[in-house]
Amino acid sequence: MNSINRRSVLLAGLGVAGAGALAACSSGSTSTSALISPSGSAVAATEKKRKGTGRTQKVTLTAAPAVLDLGGRIMAKSWAFSGQAPGKGIRLSAGDTLAAELSNQLPNKTTTSIHWHGLAMRNDMDGVPPVTQQAVRAGANFTYRFIADAPGTYFFHPHVGVQLDRGLYAPLIVEDPREPLSYDDEWVVVLDDWVDGVTGTPDDVLAELRQGMGGMDMGGDSGSGGMEGHDMHGKGSMDMAEDSASPSASPGSGGTSMKFMLMGAESELLGGDAGDVKYPYHLVNGRVPADPDVYQGKPGKRVRLRIINAGGDTAYRVALGGHKLTITHTDGFPVEHQQVDALLIGMGERYDVLVTVGDGVFPLVALAEGKNATGMALVRTGSGSAPKATVRPKELNGRILTASQLRAAGDVRLPSKKVDRVHRVELTGGMDKYNWAINGKAFDMDDPAAHPLTIEEGQRVRLDFVNTTEMWHPMHLHGHTYQLGNSGPRKDTAIVLPKKKLSVVFDADNPGQWMLHCHNAYHGEAGMMALVAYQA
Repeated sequence: MNSINRRSVLLAGLGVAGAGALAACSSGSTSTSALISPSGSAVAATEKKRKGTGRTQKVTLTAAPAVLDLGGRIMAKSWAFSGQAPGKGIRLSAGDTLAAELSNQLPNKTTTSIHWHGLAMRNDMDGVPPVTQQAVRAGANFTYRFIADAPGTYFFHPHVGVQLDRGLYAPLIVEDPREPLSYDDEWVVVLDDWVDGVTGTPDDVLAELRQGMGGMDMGGDSGSGGMEGHDMHGKGSMDMAEDSASPSASPGSGGTSMKFMLMGAESELLGGDAGDVKYPYHLVNGRVPADPDVYQGKPGKRVRLRIINAGGDTAYRVALGGHKLTITHTDGFPVEHQQVDALLIGMGERYDVLVTVGDGVFPLVALAEGKNATGMALVRTGSGSAPKATVRPKELNGRILTASQLRAAGDVRLPSKKVDRVHRVELTGGMDKYNWAINGKAFDMDDPAAHPLTIEEGQRVRLDFVNTTEMWHPMHLHGHTYQLGNSGPRKDTAIVLPKKKLSVVFDADNPGQWMLHCHNAYHGEAGMMALVAYQA
């Protein structure tokens, strides 16, 4: 099944996914004309203020069908940039201008775009159809041009349908010309959960999920239907993880059997249900554990790992066997250093860590949190045989730090200031009807500014994420970096646990219209998105 931009069709079918109105502001709904345009004068004025080097780096990114070698003789038909996934990374120095030409060579009139995840940049280059641009048609080109002025670890991916869960992604590293960290080498580590071209496509996955649990043929007793929420994901429920290629039930059989929906994925770290999707593979730098990517280095050297979770539905618990990790950054911004055995990284999050590598061969393991599967790469600094693909180093169960336990480094901590505007961002929906939404309303791509969360330039803004659902959500804000609480880390993507509240603050210093959404590819596409829009 070929991927198309199904978003408007899907959301029209969802309609209003529950009670409650989007809490934009006390004055009620705002007309589109009262919002700052993504290509308006305020956006241009802010771009002029960015400190630039005057240097421009030009790249061409060709999105096209590709047969990808995942290692171990496993080939996957997917889409990728220039035939590889992850795509070739882009490196800039802070202040450089990127001129990236997207050439859309995807099949069957498939539109696409590129979103530059985590970068505070000019709004009309953010790559979000139809909010900031029209989607790039098949056979057409579009050039993204912007100053990248904030050093850090970022990545880029499409923002059309569930294309995020194909091979169209790559790292984007903005180097600090005054780098304060001392290290000998660097290794970019990209994690991904993989289904495309193996058991189906992301569109197939979404089509099955959108039927909700009410539409699933569970087999056995027909009286077991109508389960509410995520009850079936609780402890003791059946684990369907092995049945990765079960056929769909024929039409008229009273439901569809579960080819992609994962049952029984449980994680204490994630507050319960860990994920919805059965992935046949978990990749590190595009390779399966049986034929892993290998970092070659020298013992005693200090290595900076830039870890990116490009997955669609999986959080990873990451550890390097026999080593401690020192966390230095999250989502591009420095934190007070903390030494850990393992870290938890949700979809869209990035962590930088320092490690002094020992002598030998060591597994870098990405445990698919709650899914009983792993991705793996190797660090080789000396002689020795590679560990088994199924290795689970003890560090995975050692000291694990989550973002809420980190503190922003002093030079990036937001100064204390009165909050000018507060928005309650209620995360709503569930698996029964697959009606994920924000404040009870599924985002409408045909009318994206229908219910904006409005802010004004210069304001200190607080977002109160209130998760009413049975599942965790990695909430990503475009164009800004928020701070967790009064002194927590600066991030653009943060995990909000089920039945919990997370408050974040940011300064409204980048005018335009920006997406706020769950970075679970399937939750976002089902409607868990909103627009954070600056008032004119």
